[in-house]
Amino acid sequence: MIDLTNRIALVTGASRGIGRAIVEALAKQGAYVVAASRGDHAVPTVEAVQASGGRAEALSLDVTDPAAIERAVQDVVAKHGRIDVVVSNAGITRDGLLLRMKRDDWDAVLATNLTATFTLCQAALKPMIKQRGGRFVAISSVVGQSGNAGQANYAASKAGLIGFCKSVAREVASRGITVNVVAPGLIETDMTRALTDDSRGDWASKIPLGRLGSPADVAHAVCFLASDEASYITGHVLAVNGGMYT
Repeated sequence: MIDLTNRIALVTGASRGIGRAIVEALAKQGAYVVAASRGDHAVPTVEAVQASGGRAEALSLDVTDPAAIERAVQDVVAKHGRIDVVVSNAGITRDGLLLRMKRDDWDAVLATNLTATFTLCQAALKPMIKQRGGRFVAISSVVGQSGNAGQANYAASKAGLIGFCKSVAREVASRGITVNVVAPGLIETDMTRALTDDSRGDWASKIPLGRLGSPADVAHAVCFLASDEASYITGHVLAVNGGMYT
């Protein structure tokens, strides 16, 4: 049974979809969760957690600002004495065929999806090494494994997360820190809800389990990797895609 009682967790991109589900799931398992997002967008997530008896606080954070990330981690440690779980979930898309892709769209996606994870992981490892323990989980995507037309920037950023986490896992394993990746497939979010019924049916037909995943499916995988039950798993990519890509 997963028990995260009194673990201190930080989750980025916590305002909706997968990020919100991760915050809610970690809190349900007993963690105190710092839900980070731009502005006050994570406040509804925190209110929902608190209404259900969980513990959480909102944090305004621009993940593309290295100084802000450093301060955020330091503040969490100063307030709570430690940081046990960090989930790098914040991400954006700027889709387009490569021949038409603007450099700004490439840079923005890599900065938010990949470079921000580097900055967050580097900041989080400092207190985790002192603690001699911690869990770092990055949210990648099936697209980072399979590629996808019109998403060269997004696929590159998500594939980069996999290589990054596999490398860092080898660097910090001796300190009792695990670094893993969750790679979701097609998940029920605001973006997929905008699809037509025909389009949704077409996508579902390509998934062996016959349905789109839910944010909770991804959140459950994160909770497992954050738990003691996953203490012997590091440098791993956990696919949550219904068999869409293996």
